[in-house]
Amino acid sequence: MYKKEFTDHLKSKRFWGIFALFLVVTAASLASAVSQLSLGNLTNSEFIFIKLFSTSGNNIYSFATFIAFLGPLIGITLGFDAINNERSQGTLIRLASQPIYRDSIINAKFSAGATAISFIVFSLGAFVSGTGLIMIGIPPSVEEVIRILVFLTISSVYICFWLALSIVFSVVCKHSATAALSSISIWIFLSLFMSLVAGGIASVIFPLDGIQGIINTMPNYELTMALNRVSPYFLFSEASSIILDPNVRSIGVITTAQADGAIAGYLTFAQSMVLILPHLIVMLATTVVGFAVAYVKFLKQEIRA
Repeated sequence: MYKKEFTDHLKSKRFWGIFALFLVVTAASLASAVSQLSLGNLTNSEFIFIKLFSTSGNNIYSFATFIAFLGPLIGITLGFDAINNERSQGTLIRLASQPIYRDSIINAKFSAGATAISFIVFSLGAFVSGTGLIMIGIPPSVEEVIRILVFLTISSVYICFWLALSIVFSVVCKHSATAALSSISIWIFLSLFMSLVAGGIASVIFPLDGIQGIINTMPNYELTMALNRVSPYFLFSEASSIILDPNVRSIGVITTAQADGAIAGYLTFAQSMVLILPHLIVMLATTVVGFAVAYVKFLKQEIRA
C-alpha cells in the first residue's frame, strides 16, 4: 500500500506542479539572498552559507519564510482528498475488500505523503545548497551543514502537521472541496490572523493604557507569546530563526540584569537545539495527534459501495 501511494504521488501532475512552483519560489529567494550577501563583506563574516536560507531581499522573502508561509500548501495539496476521493470514485470499497488490514490504508496514505514532503523539502534544500555554493564560492562548515539538515527536518515535520490535518478533513468531509477549504481556512487563520487575535486577547486581559500599562507590559507580552505559540506557523518561524542564526541567544525578552556580564558570541549547535527542542516536540506531538484523529475516525467509519 505504501509503495502504491508513493508511486501515485510521483506520477501525479499535482505533485510535480507543486514541486515546480516551490522550485521557482526557491530560485527567486536564493537569487535575492545572494544579491543581498554580495553587498556585504563575505570574507569577514561567519556562517555565510547558512544565510542563503534566511536572508531576505528588498521585495522577496527568504527561503525559510517561504517554507513557513507556503509550506502548508504542500501538505494540504497532498492530503485533502486522500480518503474522500477514493470514496467518491468507488475505489475505497475495493481497497477495503482486499486481504489487507484496514488501518494499512490510512497508514499508507500518511506515510507516503510524509515521504513525498521530505522529498520536496530536501530536494529544495539541496538546490539552495548546491546552487548557492556555485554562486558564492564559499563551502559550508560542518556546523552549517548540520544546522541546514536540522532545519530541513523541522520543515518536513511542520508540513507533515498540515498533511495530517488535511487527512482529518478528508476523512470527515464527504467532498474534496470542503476538505480543502477547511484546511486552507485554518492555515490562513493560524498564519495571518493568530497574532492579531493573540495581541487582542492579551490587551483585554492586561491593558497597556495609562500607568497600569507599565506594570502590564511583561504579562501582556508573555501572554501574547503563549497564545501565538498555539500556531504551528509561529513555532516553526521561531525554531527556524534560531537554528539558522547562531546569533539568536533567547526566544524571550532578556532583562538588563540577565544581559549584564554576558559574553557576546555565537551559540553552538547544541545550545541552539536546547532552545528549539520544545518547539520540535510540540510540532511532532500535534502531528501525531492529528494523524491519530484521522486514524480513529477512519477505522470507525462505515465503508459502503
